[in-house]
Amino acid sequence: MNNKNNIPLEGDLREKTFIVTGATGLIGSCLVRRLQELNRERQLGMRIVCVVRSTAKAEAMFGEANDEIGYYEYDFASNSPFCPPETADYLVHLAAPTASKFFVEQPVETFCTTLFGTQQVLMYAKEQGERLKGMVYVSTLEMYGTVLDDSKPLTEDCQGYLDPMQARSSYPMAKRAAECLCHAYSKEHGVRVMTARLAQTFGEGITENDNRVFAQFARSARADKDIVLHTEGKLCRCYCYTADAVEAMLYILLRGESGMAYNVANEDTYISIRDMAEMVCREFGKKMKVRIELKEGMGYSPTTYLRLDTTRLKALGWQPTHNLKEMFEAII
Repeated sequence: MNNKNNIPLEGDLREKTFIVTGATGLIGSCLVRRLQELNRERQLGMRIVCVVRSTAKAEAMFGEANDEIGYYEYDFASNSPFCPPETADYLVHLAAPTASKFFVEQPVETFCTTLFGTQQVLMYAKEQGERLKGMVYVSTLEMYGTVLDDSKPLTEDCQGYLDPMQARSSYPMAKRAAECLCHAYSKEHGVRVMTARLAQTFGEGITENDNRVFAQFARSARADKDIVLHTEGKLCRCYCYTADAVEAMLYILLRGESGMAYNVANEDTYISIRDMAEMVCREFGKKMKVRIELKEGMGYSPTTYLRLDTTRLKALGWQPTHNLKEMFEAII
């Protein structure tokens, strides 16, 4: 996963142990591979512990356990004590449900796994004391809820409306609550924990069975088939390239301020779903076009305008490297 960004604080990574939860997911797997890459390129002597539901799946992705990488099987839905076999210097918590259909069909599991799983990780972080130099909780731009005015970019202190009486709100509500819990552990127990609010992220690492909108668009482009939208496509948001998101998380981990949240996005990618579909047809198709066939009950988030401000993150030294067209080129 080569990226034009560089990590200027590699000395802080040398001989350190990382714990990565959700390590076989899209962002988690990209992070693990980036750490492996840094390890081998710069001889950093890092140890990476992947928290996964299936060791066999993880070994197929990253190789058998060795001096560089190890595995810890843990189910965040169990709410059992989080007890990795090794202590860590740094921890990145990515594990969470990610499918909109799951949010709607299993809102209890969505909310409890997200919030109480994070609580287990924070309890572990508290027990580690000063040995744990930093933790990043990976959140989402969805925590902003419904915002209907995009005339001004959203800074980290803004909030939109979330309807607690909607099943799909189980996901953004739980993310908000988990962010609050992270801040509470920072203030009350001195845990150095930061939140990374990721825009929708894609690029290298996307699997063929990914069903998120960008993956559907990419499959349509490869086959030169029409893109079918089941909404009017008015929702607008920012995006981020996978490698850029990974670099951002490392910047936040090494340079971020405890208890703070950081938007992670390429501000220049802000676009509506409809306009993104039109762009894919224009740039990558020959005969394909956009068709709208409205359909209810698909679990899509409500129409909102999430133009993220990334000033706080850029102040740490990070810059995005891939625009929206380049992001699609990586997966088509």
